[in-house]
Amino acid sequence: MPFLLILFFLAALLVFLSVVIVQQGTVAVVTIFGKYARIMMPGLNFKIPFIEFIYRRVSIQNQSVELAFQAITADQANVNFKAMLVYSVLNQEEETIKNVAFKFIDQASFMQALIRTIEGSIRSFVATKRQAEILGLRGEIIEHVKAQIDTLLESWGYHLIDLQLNDIAFDEIIMRSMAQVVASSNLKAAAENEGQALLITKTKAAEAEGNAIQISAEAEKNASQLRGQGVALFREEVAKGMAESAKVMTEAKLDASLILFSIWTEAIKHFAENGKGNVIFLDGSTEGMDKTMKQLLAVEKMGGITTEKPAQ
Repeated sequence: MPFLLILFFLAALLVFLSVVIVQQGTVAVVTIFGKYARIMMPGLNFKIPFIEFIYRRVSIQNQSVELAFQAITADQANVNFKAMLVYSVLNQEEETIKNVAFKFIDQASFMQALIRTIEGSIRSFVATKRQAEILGLRGEIIEHVKAQIDTLLESWGYHLIDLQLNDIAFDEIIMRSMAQVVASSNLKAAAENEGQALLITKTKAAEAEGNAIQISAEAEKNASQLRGQGVALFREEVAKGMAESAKVMTEAKLDASLILFSIWTEAIKHFAENGKGNVIFLDGSTEGMDKTMKQLLAVEKMGGITTEKPAQ
């Protein structure tokens, strides 16, 4: 009976040592007496106890690591970088898994080599650029690193998925000087914009004033022409009326001085109705009226009234 218990215990121990459970997202590398034998995929697997051993469990999931280091530009400015690296095993093929498992003595050695390689690649790129160029070259730095280490990582069995430069910062004294440069540039741009705005405002005001003067002058010119034309037409009509009246009275053998008397009377009436206390002297003598009438008749005999036109 005790022998059966011992036998059952040994059988249970043998089964326990033979069963291997590989977690999802990992593969197990199996060796026999230190030599590579095979790989175990995720799930339930079996091995030969005391002969096959699990050398390493390799993760096939994406992995990330944060980097923080310093580089120096061509003009001797210190640049502080903070980056995040995302990488993974190239594929799940047997040769790739063997490469990942046996290329480095352990995972810490691989990480050290990976970090130093990326830092060296970025430092070599930054060393060829000036301080003022660095902040605008984030994308170029990433492309440079990927081109430099993609082939190397593939030889190790890994693939670089992404490299992000989360922070690029200079020393405090350089940051202050850069802030001063930006502030002065902004002030200069603001002054230039203000000057341009003032120039435009004054130019528009001058144009508006010039247009107003031109319009006013044109209106005054037109008004003068119209006033002159009105005066000329008034004079022409008065002269025509008086000449016609003188002609009619002459043909009727009436005394032409009656016209002048009528005009003189109408003038007196108009002055009385519209005058404001002014003193006006009129020549109401028979000689004056006769002289005016003779002038009108002389105009009629000359063949008509000449219209006076205003100066243009």
